[in-house]
Amino acid sequence: MHRLPALRRALPALALLALAPTIAGAQDTTQKGVRIGLTYQMGVKPGVFVLPVAGPGGDSLRAIVQRDLDHGDRVTIIGPEPDSPLAGLPRGAGGRFNYELYGRLGAAALVELAPTASGVRATVHDVASARVAQTRDVTLPGARTSHAWRWAVHGLADEIERWITGVRGIAQSRILFVRDGDIFVVDSDGASERRVAGGESTLLSPAWAPDGTRIAYSQMTPSGTRIVLHDLRTGRQRPLVATPGGLNITPVFSPDGEVLVYAHGLEAGTDLFAASARTDAAGRRITVGRGTDNVSPSFSPDGRRIAFTSGRSGHPEVYIMDADGTNAELLTPFSFGDQYYRSNPDWSPDGRSIAFQSQIGGQFQIMTISLRDRSIKQHTSEGRNEDPSWAPDGRHVVFTSSRTGTRQLFVLDVESGRVRQLTRGGGARLAAWSPHGVGDAAGS
Repeated sequence: MHRLPALRRALPALALLALAPTIAGAQDTTQKGVRIGLTYQMGVKPGVFVLPVAGPGGDSLRAIVQRDLDHGDRVTIIGPEPDSPLAGLPRGAGGRFNYELYGRLGAAALVELAPTASGVRATVHDVASARVAQTRDVTLPGARTSHAWRWAVHGLADEIERWITGVRGIAQSRILFVRDGDIFVVDSDGASERRVAGGESTLLSPAWAPDGTRIAYSQMTPSGTRIVLHDLRTGRQRPLVATPGGLNITPVFSPDGEVLVYAHGLEAGTDLFAASARTDAAGRRITVGRGTDNVSPSFSPDGRRIAFTSGRSGHPEVYIMDADGTNAELLTPFSFGDQYYRSNPDWSPDGRSIAFQSQIGGQFQIMTISLRDRSIKQHTSEGRNEDPSWAPDGRHVVFTSSRTGTRQLFVLDVESGRVRQLTRGGGARLAAWSPHGVGDAAGS
């Protein structure tokens, strides 16, 4: 949690300010649907003060919202310390907020969470304007701290972040990953981890359908690998009939959820094929690799283009092409040498850049390339870092890293460089980040 360095030294004077007259009528200016007019600038994060929450479960509610806002990396969470005078003094005289007090603490916004019979009333205060900017009643289903309850709180935190910054948070999203040949799902804060598929054969390369109700993955069988469609609501699994025998790996859904693109090969090389995600129609080859490997497709947000890995230049590089396979072009700059190996692209949700892994000094590292000017930025350097997947906000990336000695998932903020560990325990790899609010199908 971020705090102002001088917070403790300022507390005695600030506690006295809390008893000073406050701006009259501030509580009566509630405006539905109006957000705080803060404009986010790179490197500048407005201070947000989440007030203490009374009643049973209040501490848990506040802690989750604070953590979710912190993980969004667009605001700075400030005070109070649990034992500070401000922890029990959220309001000034007459029950009104002393906005000057919180402004001196560095807060641009106050978040007030008041439990109700069915959930919570969330209110965001604009400190500079000394007014209520947004308020909403939210239902919190299930028992306190249950998965359904936590999921609803994540959604609330995302809305609070949108009210303050104009950008929806990523708390109400999930990540698929592979552990010991099974597929697991975990919330974006690392909680509520559970297995969703596996137990009989090795599964690889999970991918989300855009609506979050289905996933696809590659399943190893005695005759090779096949692509499987898995309905998370019913548990029903259906092999993609369009995939012939041999190698079938790295599936990805089109943005409308109607098409699956995957890599298929028999003996020499692999090519990308496109098949219906709804019917048993035969797949159609969309790359001509001539004995080279073409794998790891990723759609652009509008579905018109595909990024993929190809060895057609003599070693793996990232290419982009039209969704029908035409107009293929090299994306990553070609260089000679054994160390050059660029692969596993993932197109950002905002369409502006592509994340990929690049071999540097014998270790893979996470990189991004801007589609505007083709500039490349390296984001990792510690350990082996692979398989990037974008969060729905287009700012965070989940990836696999060996930096702790065991392969685990980490989340990277590509703007600030901040990294946090997501999984622990057994090794984890091949992550895929869901769209916003994928629903209870993947987590209940």
